[in-house]
Amino acid sequence: MSEPISLMDIDDDKIDPKPNKGKNIIFSGSTADPKAVPWVEKFRPQSLSDVAAHRDIVETIDRLASGNRLPHLLLYGPPGTGKTSTILALARKLYGSQIHNMVLELNASDDRGIDVVRQQIQDFASTQSISFGAKSAVKLVLLDEADAMTKDAQFALRRVIEKYTRNTRFALICNNVNKVIPALQSRCTRFRFAPLDAVHVSERLKHVIEAERLDVPEGGLKALVRLSNGDMRKALNILQSTHMASQQITEEAVYLCTGNPLPKDIEQISYWLLNEPFAISCKRISEIKTRKGLALVDIVREVTMFVFKIKMPPNVRVQLINEMANIEYRLTFGCNDKLQLGSLIAAFTRARSALVAAAK
Repeated sequence: MSEPISLMDIDDDKIDPKPNKGKNIIFSGSTADPKAVPWVEKFRPQSLSDVAAHRDIVETIDRLASGNRLPHLLLYGPPGTGKTSTILALARKLYGSQIHNMVLELNASDDRGIDVVRQQIQDFASTQSISFGAKSAVKLVLLDEADAMTKDAQFALRRVIEKYTRNTRFALICNNVNKVIPALQSRCTRFRFAPLDAVHVSERLKHVIEAERLDVPEGGLKALVRLSNGDMRKALNILQSTHMASQQITEEAVYLCTGNPLPKDIEQISYWLLNEPFAISCKRISEIKTRKGLALVDIVREVTMFVFKIKMPPNVRVQLINEMANIEYRLTFGCNDKLQLGSLIAAFTRARSALVAAAK
């Protein structure tokens, strides 16, 4: 007969508590190799004065925070425009070293259903804050990508915001403000972060280039700014990935790394579309597409921008743009590339006939 096992014989294995959700890694001091850190995080603004653009919005939020009049915030706009960086810089200013205790951060990778709103967020908001050394006694709940929250969670959050306004401020960040219910929008001060100007993107990239001692000619810098489309995060990611692939970050190296067609290739393709017969255009575009590994959807988008630049009657341009928009729409749903290439050439053939008729 086996001996009874006493409680003292059982290993005292401690079960790890449920990890705190969110992107708290941003707040902690990293001991990793600096070369291994993505430049998006390495060069993230640490203070409000470091934020590259939207100075009017940043100064307004800074003024409200300094006067202890910070409202609930709703920051919305395209990705990579500085929404999260602005709020994190504000949190550092308000709380300093106590940021871990005073900020709860959740994003779309976390479970943010109605149960999380009722339990985790409500528990954090309801507890009284004791801010040792923090400049503000009001706690901050940061909900990144709030437009990904379920409708039930948003309705539950509405009541939590009302109930705990006395000691907690909520900052909601989203790309599509229309997916945030009106009841939440009305409880927050809204700020729209537009895509960054080319000047601001260029200035920030020059700062990173100087800090990393990179070899970037003027053409390479212009290519980075152009491909970023006002998205600072995208610009830094392209810069870092191109640097890993090539010592000198030229225009060709940038386009090769991203897989986008070069401007000279787009000019050549547009020339074939506007001047060559159907069969020749199809053959040559297919060849350059295969040789350079280009995606037809990227060609369509770049050719569309080229069409805006060339001179043609307005009615012909409108019809051509409309047909290319339909082709791009079909390509996003995985339609056959060869058929859509034929449709693109056919659209330009009709436009060419209209141009000839208009010239007579």
